Amino acid sequence: MLLAALYCLLWSFQTSTGHFPRACASSKSLMEKECCPPWRGDGSPCGQLSGRGACQDIVLSNAPLGPQFPFTGVDDRESWPSVFYNRTCQCFGNFMGFNCGNCRFGFWGPNCTEKRLLVRKNIFDLSVPEKNKFLAYLTLAKHTTSPDYVIPTGTYGQMNNGSNPKFNDINIYDLFVWMHYYVSRDTLLGGSQVWRDIDFAHEAPGFLPWHRLFLLLWEQEIQKLTGDENFTIPYWDWRDAKSCDICTDEYMGGRNPANPNLLSPASFFSSWQIICTRLEEYNSQQVLCDGTPEGPLLRNPGNHDKARTPRLPSSADVEFCLSLTQYESDSMDKAANFSFRNTLEGFASPLTGIADASQSSMHNALHIYMNGTMSQVQGSANDPIFLLHHAFVDSIFEQWLRRHHPLQEVYPEANAPIGHNRESYMVPFIPLYRNGDFFISSRDLGYDYSNLQESDRDIFQDYTKPYLEQASRIWPWLIGAAVVGSVLTAVLGGLTSLFCHHQERKRLHEEKQPLLMEKEDYHSLLYQTHL
Repeated sequence: MLLAALYCLLWSFQTSTGHFPRACASSKSLMEKECCPPWRGDGSPCGQLSGRGACQDIVLSNAPLGPQFPFTGVDDRESWPSVFYNRTCQCFGNFMGFNCGNCRFGFWGPNCTEKRLLVRKNIFDLSVPEKNKFLAYLTLAKHTTSPDYVIPTGTYGQMNNGSNPKFNDINIYDLFVWMHYYVSRDTLLGGSQVWRDIDFAHEAPGFLPWHRLFLLLWEQEIQKLTGDENFTIPYWDWRDAKSCDICTDEYMGGRNPANPNLLSPASFFSSWQIICTRLEEYNSQQVLCDGTPEGPLLRNPGNHDKARTPRLPSSADVEFCLSLTQYESDSMDKAANFSFRNTLEGFASPLTGIADASQSSMHNALHIYMNGTMSQVQGSANDPIFLLHHAFVDSIFEQWLRRHHPLQEVYPEANAPIGHNRESYMVPFIPLYRNGDFFISSRDLGYDYSNLQESDRDIFQDYTKPYLEQASRIWPWLIGAAVVGSVLTAVLGGLTSLFCHHQERKRLHEEKQPLLMEKEDYHSLLYQTHL
């Protein structure tokens, strides 16, 4: 009965995340290449009658791309989303969503006029009710079919250019797993040929903005699913960790005593089924992941290739990343040197900033360390630790933004790998978002991190501390100067008083004398008066 009520509740919410809106998955929409669903509030496309948005042509960036992808017109993700749609809802003001039925990040209320700032906390700082609520929300999302989004099970060509749509339903949690798979999957070239050196969300400048948007949309979806407007994703601060301290049944799942590759039966997640992990099978058959369950969640933290990843990242590693002044450099891919993005992602050494293909550090180190489902890029989001991990990576990104205050123009406008230029739309999101739109402070997107709020207070204290210390050192001199000043003031005051008293006595004496005027003076005065 409870699940039925929750399912009905889902239909009462407007959502703004995902890939293909159910309303745009028809042959009519695909063949007309238009995705402008009506807003339920007034029944007009994009809520146009209410001034929320309008159905408009997509404007694609024509900035040149890097040389990493030598093909054109072979991948549905090229010039996203033009292979599927040329017209979508363009929302006005603070409205957002595939039908402009939602509020832009950081705004709330019926007219999206209320500004708000939510705070993401360390998972170990959550109260027991908060932690249990988070785990329950994950489970609910895993068992609730998305009411507004579906996933394609074939390419646009396999759909006969839209005349034969191929889509499946999917639960809300797996919708995001599928999106992470789709953005990083190999390019299908026909037969059994694939191009593996392509990724629209990794190994290039868009890595941090893409995952920032991914987390925001996931967070928003849970808020709408549960009605909990203040829900935020917790983060796992893995600096200097010696082991996976969240890998317990109390949190993200302990180890199965009978099989170290599985989760404990007491865990929330031991019964979860994963999707989108059989990559070679999809490639050989030239098909897309269709969301079919593929087995249990795998994890064996610490039993990984230690030659590739000898340890988890340290505080010093993070600080070195933050000290790098360039967001991107060189070829803007995984071979970039002295790049903050490439070093944080884990393709460059956190000791030198030099790219090193033999090592996986920082962000990559955590994926390798988990030694299971999370260690495979395309299927890694199956493990809910993915969310906690990327929330902390995003907090490091945010700290870098606050330390260096880069202009949006710092994000590369051109010559980045395909899909990663500043004005490129991020795959596979509908509504559309550009990479550069998320190269801004999280506060401008409506959220903050508890550890960064504490850092801001520390920065203020660090700023004022030298002045306070200097004041303490000269305090005795200030007191001495005040005493001397008081004595001098008293002496000068006394002298002034004596002088004034003498002058007053003299004035009184003069006032008692008669007014004398000689006759000549008197006539002179009369003369001047007549003149």
